Amino acid sequence: MPASTHRAPSTASEGPMSYAIFQLARAHRARAGVMLREMDLHPGQELLLMQLLDRDGQSQSELLASVGLDHSTVSKSLRRMQDAGLLVREPAEHDRRVMVVHLTDKGRAMREPIAAMWRALEETSALNLSAQQAESFVRTAYAIADAINNPALPRDESE
Repeated sequence: MPASTHRAPSTASEGPMSYAIFQLARAHRARAGVMLREMDLHPGQELLLMQLLDRDGQSQSELLASVGLDHSTVSKSLRRMQDAGLLVREPAEHDRRVMVVHLTDKGRAMREPIAAMWRALEETSALNLSAQQAESFVRTAYAIADAINNPALPRDESE
């Protein structure tokens, strides 16, 4: 495995794993952003499309919960996606205040391009890893996410 070429600031020595996660997330997001722009998508829109491809006709609230983004980000993304002809939003029959999101034919046609993009991103991301290292990384990443998202984390005493 090649040695890292990253030089962390001295203060990051207090959290080398956290700094590595930050660098990884930034690099991954940048690479994904380039790939998404080639598909005329903005980062995060592919996550909304993936959720709708799995279950079309979700409410905006359901989409919010499934992607873990804030309301304004999802609302702006859905508006852009509607303007691009990928989806339509319409009031729910049971409650006109609830907006239900449906894919258009153009949106449904994004299934394979998005899958191909994720495959290519996965191949690039795992380029210097063995299959076992990649599997271990996925388990480790989810374990870290679970720890960070654990509501039982001790609160900072300065709060």
